[in-house]
Amino acid sequence: MTAPPGPPTDDLEAIGADLWERLAAAAKGLRSPWHTPAVGTADGDLRIMVLRHVNAAAGRLRFHTDARSPKARLIGGGARVSLLFYDAAAKLQLRCSGVGLIETGGGDADVAWAASSASSRRCYLASTAPGNRADGPTSGLPETVAGRVPTLPETEAGRANFAALSVTLDRIDWLFLAHGGHRRALFERSGDRWTAGWLVP
Repeated sequence: MTAPPGPPTDDLEAIGADLWERLAAAAKGLRSPWHTPAVGTADGDLRIMVLRHVNAAAGRLRFHTDARSPKARLIGGGARVSLLFYDAAAKLQLRCSGVGLIETGGGDADVAWAASSASSRRCYLASTAPGNRADGPTSGLPETVAGRVPTLPETEAGRANFAALSVTLDRIDWLFLAHGGHRRALFERSGDRWTAGWLVP
């Protein structure tokens, strides 16, 4: 197997373009290690989430979540969210932070729901919210869809539980690991403008 091409390491503008290209590819590539970053919230909790969409121009990443989940309540209309991406083969780590927003109706939520497959929508059919205690091991899914992919019409009952989580980034800490010496850079946004500078790894 051929190793993935390495990132640029001495040109901040090229590094910025490369990291956004990699994020955009990760949103579409199920096998990309950046497809499933760790997402942290202000309560110190972490979870793995699937990166669904990237808008590089807006500096925005989108994920899907259950509107009844604790993280959805915590983030609500705007709270800090952190993200950790790591690609062992490319030796690249991104530590990002920004402002999260939970949308349950209209806009991104409607677009995201319409674009979701029946298998992705199935988890929103659970009658009990994520994180609640159960009497035993359970998927939480109704018996009618447990163990099979429902039809799209069957999934519509889950729309009320679906939310889009968008995170508008304002800080990206980029790290490239190399035997000859690591490289680290910081990208920060103020308004619509990104600035970049070097950090000691």
